[in-house]
Amino acid sequence: MEKVKTINKIDSLFLAKVFILTSILVFAPLLKNQIITGPLVNFILFVSVILLGRNTALSLCFFPSVISLLTGFLPIVMAPVIPFIIIGNMILVLVFDYLRNNQYLAVLLSAMGKFLFLWATSSFAISIFAKPVAQKVAVMFSYPQFFTALAGGALAILVLKIINNNKKNDI
Repeated sequence: MEKVKTINKIDSLFLAKVFILTSILVFAPLLKNQIITGPLVNFILFVSVILLGRNTALSLCFFPSVISLLTGFLPIVMAPVIPFIIIGNMILVLVFDYLRNNQYLAVLLSAMGKFLFLWATSSFAISIFAKPVAQKVAVMFSYPQFFTALAGGALAILVLKIINNNKKNDI
């Protein structure tokens, strides 16, 4: 009987974490400001790798860009870009997970991987759009991706250190 309670408690805690992190990912695009939304989304993706595991973090990669499109933060003409954004987020999660033992290196290289992928694919995306939108896509897919990923990673490392210190103090 005690084992069942422990399993239910773990499942409930996991589900609560999934709900909270997913909620933040869903509401972040409503801020409609890349300088705030970008680091916040990347922060949640980094933290989700540690708190929820790689596979769950990968599933969360779909939410930000789809919600951005549905709320108008991402113009409808940029809908073809969504798969690139999702893949960029997945690169961030996979590289960070692979290198997670060295979180500073993991953040740096995962941010670089996401940035390089999005920057490289922006030329393809630009060819899809009209000139004014293409320039916006080019800017969105360039250096802001690197810096928002770094900012989100730095915040994630700070928060995870605080969480780990609190866990150690509870023991």
